[in-house]
Amino acid sequence: MNESMAHDLGNYIRAARWFGGKGRDFEIVDTRRLGLIGEYGATDLVELRFADSEEPEFYQLPLAFYPDRHGTLGHALIGTWEDPDFGPAFVYDATHDRVVMQAWLQRFAGNAAAVDPGGLDFRRLPGHKLDLEVHSTLFSGEQSNSSVAFGEDSLLKIFRKITPGINPDVEIHAELTRAGSDHVAALYGWLEYSTAAANASDLLHLAMLQQFLRTATDGWDLAQASVRNLFAAEDLTVEESGGDFAGEAARLGVALAETHQTLADHFPSATHDQDEMAALAAMMNQRLDAAAQIAPALTPYSSALRTTYAAVERLSGVHVQRIHGDLHLGQTVRTVKGWKIVDFEGEPAAPLAQRRQPDSRWRDVAGMLRSFDYAPRAVERSAADGDAEESLARRARAAQWVARNQEAFLLAYAGRELTEQEQALLAAYTADKAVYETVYETRNRPTWVPIPLEALERLAKIGAR
Repeated sequence: MNESMAHDLGNYIRAARWFGGKGRDFEIVDTRRLGLIGEYGATDLVELRFADSEEPEFYQLPLAFYPDRHGTLGHALIGTWEDPDFGPAFVYDATHDRVVMQAWLQRFAGNAAAVDPGGLDFRRLPGHKLDLEVHSTLFSGEQSNSSVAFGEDSLLKIFRKITPGINPDVEIHAELTRAGSDHVAALYGWLEYSTAAANASDLLHLAMLQQFLRTATDGWDLAQASVRNLFAAEDLTVEESGGDFAGEAARLGVALAETHQTLADHFPSATHDQDEMAALAAMMNQRLDAAAQIAPALTPYSSALRTTYAAVERLSGVHVQRIHGDLHLGQTVRTVKGWKIVDFEGEPAAPLAQRRQPDSRWRDVAGMLRSFDYAPRAVERSAADGDAEESLARRARAAQWVARNQEAFLLAYAGRELTEQEQALLAAYTADKAVYETVYETRNRPTWVPIPLEALERLAKIGAR
């Protein structure tokens, strides 16, 4: 790797939306050609070393190489350098290039011979014939990965940050698809890389090809639209509002319950004893200690939080299984055929091995309850300023919206009253999530810190009863 190549790659990665190391100094220490795809394409693995960490990170770069400047890809130019496979070339981010993306699709269909297959393995699940007559379109709103639609037939999610091992998003989607789940986009295939002597820890999951949900609407957007309708209809109750979301919240609760049951049926489950639950409570306390150093506003709630965690410490016989792990309204979409749950990668900051471990399904439920609380608070902050009376009225209506939809979701999910054990778990996971949110808002949106703090205050009052 020459100096010019490293310089160009570094500049491109720093500016990319999917780069997870914003604001951190790094150097590129290595690039690795994983394989060639089509006449002009390749995908490389770039190793970064950060100044503040000894642990390297790996990012995937699908690349397009052309001997001359490509007139329609100027916005995706990474640089120019001498490549061992393509010679002197203008190098582009291939997700923007329909020629190279078509080569990816052809490889999934098994219709194109690779120039050099290397360790790339385009895997397919049976049952769906890919439409090869459509062109690709890169989604502009993607954050941590890159998604490319092929007409209205399929969607390719290209993982950018690569962690060696089995990606939960591929693993869970494959199993739910084989099980015939109605609550996920069907998985059509995935791309993995391994060497001949590879074991599971050497495997790299690079991309997944799945059903394109043509009628999908983001769950977070739908919830916010409901809140805006409520705020606009000042003379109507939350139940009377034309945008009442309770029915959708209930259907989402059923979808999650059925998804959890399918996961329990098709992945190993376990039962945690009191020692394991004590370890969970200790982990929550450790996260609180670390969070309070970053967000001192948590300090007044510390005692109540530790009491909530202590209730978990005393539990035993707790069922754990594979779950989503990072569930909120933004990880759901509504289609004409019902709710779909997306992005089963788990908490991005957690180690891969931890994300694949069984956990309590109440973690997912807590994530959804916190998301229902966030939706109206976010709308409140974007509403036109009014006098104090108008502001208080919006807050009251927001609280009604939260209570109605959390209740509808939870009742539909459980189908009954919660046991004492379930209540203790849900309270602890909800509090743990609000602590995480407080740290996030402190770092990124300080004016939003009151949202999770108000939730912690409510939890503290409930715990004091």
